[in-house]
Amino acid sequence: MFTLLVLIPVAGALIAWLIPSNVKRPWVMPVTACLHLALVVAIVVAPPLQSRNEWIDLDAIGKLFLLEVSALFAACAFYSVSYLHYRRERNNRVLCMGMQVCLAAMSLAAGVHHMGLLWLAIETTTLSMAPLVYFNRNARSIEATWKYMLICSVGIALALLGIFFLAYSTVVAGLPPSLLLEPLQGYAPRLPAGWLHAAFVFLLVGYGTKMGLAPLHTWKPDAYGEAPGLVGAMLAGGLANCGFIGLIRIYQICMASGNAPFCRAALLGIGLLSLFTAAAFLVHQTDFKRMLAYSSVEHMGLFAVALGLGGKALYGAMLHLIGNGLAKGVLFLAAGNIHRAFASKSRDSARGALRRAPWSGALFLAGFLAMTGSPPFLIFSSEYSFFVAAFTQGHPLVGGLLAVLLMVAFLGMAMTVLPVVFGEPPKNRERTKYHDTALLVGPPLALLTILGVVGVWLPQPLYRLVNAAAALLEVAR
Repeated sequence: MFTLLVLIPVAGALIAWLIPSNVKRPWVMPVTACLHLALVVAIVVAPPLQSRNEWIDLDAIGKLFLLEVSALFAACAFYSVSYLHYRRERNNRVLCMGMQVCLAAMSLAAGVHHMGLLWLAIETTTLSMAPLVYFNRNARSIEATWKYMLICSVGIALALLGIFFLAYSTVVAGLPPSLLLEPLQGYAPRLPAGWLHAAFVFLLVGYGTKMGLAPLHTWKPDAYGEAPGLVGAMLAGGLANCGFIGLIRIYQICMASGNAPFCRAALLGIGLLSLFTAAAFLVHQTDFKRMLAYSSVEHMGLFAVALGLGGKALYGAMLHLIGNGLAKGVLFLAAGNIHRAFASKSRDSARGALRRAPWSGALFLAGFLAMTGSPPFLIFSSEYSFFVAAFTQGHPLVGGLLAVLLMVAFLGMAMTVLPVVFGEPPKNRERTKYHDTALLVGPPLALLTILGVVGVWLPQPLYRLVNAAAALLEVAR
């Protein structure tokens, strides 16, 4: 069944490439999305027999990631039909193909337990998304694509060096060379600390670049600001989370080795730095799509802090994997609608969204509340677990810094979101042809509904899956 998760989007990409019609081609993505999501739900609800393949093993962490990515892709796929109708002046062949190739690569990354193949899957997501950032084909989008490719390629190259160090550590220890997760966890206590630390640092920097952890985040504001809304949603809710999966795998190995203090200190340091950087840049941010990029830096920092804290925070990290991805989908899709309604991304020009695009304005406001951890949305529960872990596990300073930085980030986002939603529409700007339609507001509304429902009531199958995912990290620790 796992093979189908990769083959379905690959087949969809090939079909999209062969269809000549710019109007009919986008409908391939919703079909692919429905098949992929149905298969993911089937695997989660009724898991197949345990695979004997050590290279491919879809564990609870992979299932949770797949569930989030598949739901996010489904929302973007249905949204794309109406979005690309508005953008008929652009050929959408590359976008329709690239989105599905990226889904295939993310699906592969979810189930891979070979560190080399995992690196290949993550690199494929980078390459497949690059042409999509350039969709608007202007000077700013080519600059954003260049930064994205350059910085992420350097990061992924450093991650490859980390994998080499990890493999060499088994040779130095006189063990059978392996890059498989389970054998490496078994070998971990016997691996030389120096080589293992070097591997962890390089993989943290490499996959941290993919996640957008500060100071490796500099590609994000340009890429998120210039890419179409649905591409930004997949970058923030899929691509960045994919980097987090890579970081989780090396975390499992290092925690099994007994080198917890070194790794946890590094994760806490880079996580808090990311939160500080995001909070600083969110204040007085006038471009609401670039604002979402710094929000992503903030939440990637929360992932790193959660791993650094361990214990109860690991359950929150797995909840956050779902909440962050879906909330980013709501915000990016709603922001894309507001951008088209006003032909501007500036809070000074795009004001009064509730009057000009009422559904999109309301979704943008609700998405902001969901993203910043307001109840009843899911992120409230995950962030609450981070505070509980910090204050009950002997890290009061970390808990205090979290509270201050999250408050500053909330206020910074509010200074941008509230004028966009509630302000007076500028009289000197002509009204665009955009208006809210079912396929433009339905997908983000569906994601928001999931966030609200799951925030209040976590279904038992999902609750068990989150607990199982956190347990895999807790056992490693």
